[in-house]
Amino acid sequence: MAKKQVTFADIAEYTNFSKTTISRYFNHPDSLTLENQEKISQALDALGYKKNKLAKVLANGKSEFVGIIVPNLYLHYYSEMLTQLLSSYSDYHYKFLVFVSDRGPEEEEQYIDELMAYQIEGLIVLSHTLSSEKLASYQIPVIAIEREAKYICSVTTDNYMGALQATNLLIRDKCDILVHINANVPDFVPAYSRILAFQETCQEHNVPYELNLNITGDSYQDIFAQMHRIFADIDEKYADKKKGIFLSNDTYANMFLNLIFQKYGYFPDTYELVGFDNSPIASEAILPITTVGQQIDLIAKTSMELLVQQMEERKKRKPVPLAEPIHKQITPILIRRKTTS
Repeated sequence: MAKKQVTFADIAEYTNFSKTTISRYFNHPDSLTLENQEKISQALDALGYKKNKLAKVLANGKSEFVGIIVPNLYLHYYSEMLTQLLSSYSDYHYKFLVFVSDRGPEEEEQYIDELMAYQIEGLIVLSHTLSSEKLASYQIPVIAIEREAKYICSVTTDNYMGALQATNLLIRDKCDILVHINANVPDFVPAYSRILAFQETCQEHNVPYELNLNITGDSYQDIFAQMHRIFADIDEKYADKKKGIFLSNDTYANMFLNLIFQKYGYFPDTYELVGFDNSPIASEAILPITTVGQQIDLIAKTSMELLVQQMEERKKRKPVPLAEPIHKQITPILIRRKTTS
C-alpha cells in the first residue's frame, strides 16, 4: 500500500508550528531561528517527508534550473567545460538545460526565451553571439566564460600569460620560424590576448613569425579542410626550417598533428607543436600534445561558485545585488608533452 504524502499541514501539526512557518522553512529558512529550523528538520525525518520538487517550483517560482549556452561541441574545450559544469550537481544540486547556439543572435535569443520560460535561476554563456549588455537585460545572474563580459560577471584564463608561455617555449627550443594559427578574433574577446602575446613576444626576441588568422567555419569538417590548406602552405614555404606552430586550441593542434602524420607517417624534428586548453584530446592524441592548460575544472568550479553566490543571494528576503560585475582570471599552466623538445 502506497504511503500517504506528507503535507505542510502534517508537519505543522507535528511541530505545533503554523503552516506559514513551515512554508518559510522551505522558502526563506534564514527567517527562522536555528532552533526552529532544527525542530522542523527533525520532524521531516520523523515523518518520512519526501520533497515535492514540482510543488516547490509552483509555490515559489524557484526552478533550481541553470541554463548553459555553448557555441558548439566539436571543439573539445567546450565539451570538456560542459562536462565539468554538469558534474557540479553533486555540490550544488542545480539542474542544467543546455543549448548549442551556432546560427546567429536570433536563434540564441529564442533559446534564452525558452530557458526563461522554464524559470531558470541563472545562465552560463560560452558563446559570443549576444553582447553582454543584451545578456544583462534578462535580469538574472549571468556568468560569461572566455568571452566579452563588460556588463556581466565572468571567468577567464590569463590568455596573455598562456600565449607568452607557449611562444617562449618555442623560442627556447630554437625554432627558425614561429606560426600562430587562430581565427580572426576581435580585440574585445579575451582570447585575442593569445594573438597579442604571440606577436609581441616574437617581436621582442626578434624571431621570424607568421600570424595565420584565417580559420572560419561552422563544422569540424570545414575547419579541417582549412587546416589542410594551412598545413600544406606552411610545410612547403618553410620546408628546410624548424617550424614552431602555436595553435589557439587543442582541437586545431590535433588536426595539424594528424596532417603531419598523414604526410610523413611520423613526427619530424622540423616541427614543434603547442596547443591551448588542455582538453582531453591533447593527452589522447596519436602523440600527446604540449599545451597551455586552462585549468578547465577550476574555471568551471569558479563559475559555479560565482553563479550560486548570486542565485542564493536573490532568494533572501532582502537581497543585496552586486554593485558591479565580478571578473575572475585563472592562471594557465604550460604542460609539456611529446610535440616539443
